[in-house]
Amino acid sequence: MKVVFFGSPSAALPSLAALIRAGHSVELVVTQPDRPAGRGRKPAPSEVKKFAADRGIPVFAPARIRKDDSALERIRSAAADVNVVVAYGQIIQDAVIYGPRHRSLNVHFSLLPRYRGAAPVQWTILNGDPETGVTIIELNDRMDEGDILARTQVPVRPGETAPELQARLADAGAELLLETLGRIDRITPVKQDSAQASLAPKISKEDGRIDWREPAEAVDRKVRALAQNPGTFTFLKGRRLQIHRGKGLPDGDLSAAPGTILAIRREGLVVSCGGRTSYLVERLQAEGRAAMTAHDFSLGTKIEIGETLADGREPA
Repeated sequence: MKVVFFGSPSAALPSLAALIRAGHSVELVVTQPDRPAGRGRKPAPSEVKKFAADRGIPVFAPARIRKDDSALERIRSAAADVNVVVAYGQIIQDAVIYGPRHRSLNVHFSLLPRYRGAAPVQWTILNGDPETGVTIIELNDRMDEGDILARTQVPVRPGETAPELQARLADAGAELLLETLGRIDRITPVKQDSAQASLAPKISKEDGRIDWREPAEAVDRKVRALAQNPGTFTFLKGRRLQIHRGKGLPDGDLSAAPGTILAIRREGLVVSCGGRTSYLVERLQAEGRAAMTAHDFSLGTKIEIGETLADGREPA
């Protein structure tokens, strides 16, 4: 089957690789334009662009596909049987969506209609869901509201981070995509029940701010969901600290205010949380310094039991 593939981050790579291995002809890859990255902020290609270029697949990277007059003609010229969209990152115009014989399929990393939107994996972990999955839908002109062609369930593992869950969902999505394409002419699409819908809006940097008044379980979910992107953070003596890894503890100090450092251990810093719980900060990063274990940080920084980590909205 001739395919035009739309995708940008590494989460899209398993589906693209699976299409190639299965013998489908990827005529064109459409991806996001190069973005500044790294310390030097030099423009860097998307992971999908690099993958496609290494294999000699033509790549098209419009800045704004809905506003690019050349986009429709470029995509039409590929004469695809189907468009496949996996974490592309832009809204596609209707003429592109409905152009191919089999229209356009989207691999979405949740059990739709739950978590429509840009960040379904992060919201799955933030909300503590025990299970998620992958849904393949027919794209339409509404965000993640197309008819369902296939779904597969995936359990969320204890302590799993968003990148770890994303990688497993990407692999499951690639497998489900091939199964769906193999029986595309025999599938009866199922309309989504919008009454059951929930949203997974884009995560902002502000969402990573840690509120120590929340129970340790909620703090742990936030770190697992957001530590890599956009980052989870707190403040010590006005100094911003990124929290990279930790875990919730069942018991805390009832008399200690949230954010109070209760203990300094080789395992990390024990911090008081809401609900009579505490959180063990295992790995962190101070402004202008490399990431390190919380214990190593404590050896090089004057920290005392009883000091307070704050959310930065008011002095500790």
